[in-house]
Amino acid sequence: MLRGPFLDRSWMGQNPDYKTSDIIMLGLPFDGTVSYRSGSRFAPEQIRLASWGLEEYSPIFDKELEQVNFHDAGDLEFPLGNTYKSLEQIKENVEDIYKDGKRVFGIGGEHLVTLPEIQAVSKFYKDFAIVHFDAHTDLREEYLGEEMSHSAVIRHCSKIVGAENIKQIGIRSGMKEEWEFMAKNNTLCKEYKDLESIKGKKIFITVDLDCLDTSIMPGTGTPEAGGLTFNELVGWFKYLKDFEIIGADVVELAPDYDASGVSTAVATKVIRELLMIM
Repeated sequence: MLRGPFLDRSWMGQNPDYKTSDIIMLGLPFDGTVSYRSGSRFAPEQIRLASWGLEEYSPIFDKELEQVNFHDAGDLEFPLGNTYKSLEQIKENVEDIYKDGKRVFGIGGEHLVTLPEIQAVSKFYKDFAIVHFDAHTDLREEYLGEEMSHSAVIRHCSKIVGAENIKQIGIRSGMKEEWEFMAKNNTLCKEYKDLESIKGKKIFITVDLDCLDTSIMPGTGTPEAGGLTFNELVGWFKYLKDFEIIGADVVELAPDYDASGVSTAVATKVIRELLMIM
């Protein structure tokens, strides 16, 4: 009989029992519509391995991961080259999570994975808002004639929750029409008080890691200079901890573009701190 011990490939501090957990971490290794540098499909696996380099305790929130009560369900397996079937798989699995009375924490993968999550959540919550951290607007109707694109994900989500229920933080790149959409619908947030209009609503948080400055997060598919510091991002998390968060995801790490492993380490810590406020 083998005696072990054996390496654990799950996220550190998880509850190994799905049934008794409150939050389900779901790996979404899909990057089929990436418009610049692909490779975010490798992020969930690398993030799990890097999580073991963290402590389970967050001094920022004075909380340990076991208090979060989350279960790591592992990665979904997608049919390579079939965007629509991959998105449908995400939606079906996220629906199952909410049918079981739990909340999702997605790990991408590219940002388009957020759309089927929102489609699934909308079947269970009719009035909720999305808080979107990103360097890019993601408000295109389509990209190169294709409506299913990571550069269009928030525009599609706005059709589900309403543009008035979209709040965007860290945005610094996009087409003129997208900036006009943000101005018309008052989606761009620069101060904490800009989130007051959605206080009292249920919230889904989506974090595209390129919201962070390239000096912190070079390992992403579409790096954009001039971003948030890690502490600035966590400052927003501190403000959001008093909101009712019904789901979240962290996307767009492309680990192979940062051979130092620092981007993956940063992504892992972002995930830990976001888990703490759920």
